[in-house]
Formats: sequence, C-alpha cells, structure tokens
Amino acid sequence: MLLKISKEIDIDAIKINFDSSELWLLNIAIAIIMFGVALGISIDDFKRLLKKPKILFVGVLSQFILLPACTFLAIIIIEPHPSFALGMMMIAACPGGNVSNFFSKMAGGNAALSVSLTAFATLICIIMTPFNLQFWGSLYEPTNAILETVALNWTDLFKLVTLILGIPLFFGMLIKHNYSEMADNIEKVLKPVSMLVFILLIFIALSQNLEVFTNHIHLVIFLVISHNIFAYILGFYTAKTFGLNIQDTKTIAMETGIQNGGLGLLLIFGFFDGLGGMALLAAFWGIWDVFSGILLATYWGRKKNTSIK
Repeated sequence: MLLKISKEIDIDAIKINFDSSELWLLNIAIAIIMFGVALGISIDDFKRLLKKPKILFVGVLSQFILLPACTFLAIIIIEPHPSFALGMMMIAACPGGNVSNFFSKMAGGNAALSVSLTAFATLICIIMTPFNLQFWGSLYEPTNAILETVALNWTDLFKLVTLILGIPLFFGMLIKHNYSEMADNIEKVLKPVSMLVFILLIFIALSQNLEVFTNHIHLVIFLVISHNIFAYILGFYTAKTFGLNIQDTKTIAMETGIQNGGLGLLLIFGFFDGLGGMALLAAFWGIWDVFSGILLATYWGRKKNTSIK
C-alpha cells in the first residue's frame, strides 16, 4: 500500500513546464488553426452532410459515442493510474484534431467530408466534450474522486471550448460566406503558417520538458499508442460496418484517431492545474498522433483504395 501511494504521489507530482504565456500562445494557435479551417467551409458543406445523414451519423457515433464508451471500458479492464485514466477520457472527449483534414487528403480519403466533419464536430463538441468528460469520468470511482477535488466547472469548460473553437469557426465561415475569394486567399497562407506555429510550439514545449519525457514517458507510451491505434481501428470498422465507401471509411478513421490533444492540454492546465498524469499523457498524445497520422496516411496514400480491407 505504501509503495502504491508513493508511486501515485510521484506521478501526480510530475510538472510539465508550460507557463501562462505559452498557454496563451497555444490558445491562440489552436484558435487560428480553427479559423483557417473554417475559411474553407461553406454552408453547402453542412447541407451536403445533412443530405447524407448516414455519414454524419457514423462520424458522430464513432467519435463522440463509441470512442469515449470504449475508452471507459478499456480503463475498467486495464485499471491505469487515475490521472492517466482521466487523461484518456479527456482525449476521447475532445473533437478531432485539425490535422485530420490534411491526413485524410494525404491518405486518399474524402477531404471535403473530413473538413465538413471537423466543422460539425467542433460545433457539437462545445456540448459533447464537457458532457463526455463529466459523464464517463464520474462513472469510474478513481477518476470521479479527481473530478470532485478539482470542482470541474461545466460552464467555464463550455466557455473555453466555445472561445477556442466555436468563435473562430463562426467568423471563418462568415468571411467565407460573404467574401469567398478573399477567404480562399487568406486560407492558402494562414493554414500552413498556423500549422507550423502550432508544431513549433509543441517542439518548444518538448525541448523544455525533455527530461520529464525521458524520465516518465515509459509510464504512458503503451497507453497512448494502444489507445490511438484502437481509435483508428474503431473509426475504420465502424464506417465499414455501415457500408461506407473506402474514401469515406478512411476519413472516419482519421477523424476518430486524430484527436485534438492541444485542446485537451489546454483544458488540463485550465481546470486541473496541469495534473501530472493527465498532462503527461495528453502532451505525448499531441506528439504521437501527428506521427501516427503521417505513417497511416502515407501507407494508405500508396495503396489503391480497392486493395484496402
């Protein structure tokens, strides 16, 4: 018992060096990336989704219902450290990462569908992210204990997600609707630049925490990699089960497997005071899923769509 308590204290005492100025930069970077994505989204994209309700249903089912539910079941089975478990729930509750659009195109998926699903997921995550974290976290006693100690404020969580994702989405689409040509020109510059800034921030944070990662990465590497691979598989076979074509299937897989680790990290620092286990897991996820996305997109991009089972 003493050994277990000692290990728990060590894990939750891990501090990711990420000061308030860097946190604001990450806030701004995620908002700008979302704004850049929104500049390529029109009302017609949503209309196309509504005309294909099965695709919309599968995307929402895979990302916001099955992934959090299966993550919860996995936690029950493997019983990770409570803060790692809550970190996994946080990642599963987040919407798809914006780089999923790039990876879907690279993989030979349906890029237009990916952008549309990202937009729709961003809209509903304003409600679904806080709900899933609170709902699943409260069902598991060890994570519920953490939620009770931090007094998670659902309203503040809702406000932050709206500020970082919802508002940039609204204004980006507004500009696209009223000034389509200008939006296209801005998007061509803004999306790659904002993505480079975001990646640069990740590498700066990594360099500042190299010792932390070196000393503790073994604690989360299995959880993150297996969780991420499972998310890809879940998205892929959920789409296949509903009879979607291979381009749409790859897109759903990418949207499910590439989660917004940056947003998860922001929420962890904003509401959980950078809780060691949660922050370590989310930080590694943010790095790993970019790497895994590149690998999977490259592999799929080189394969003929008809040859993928």
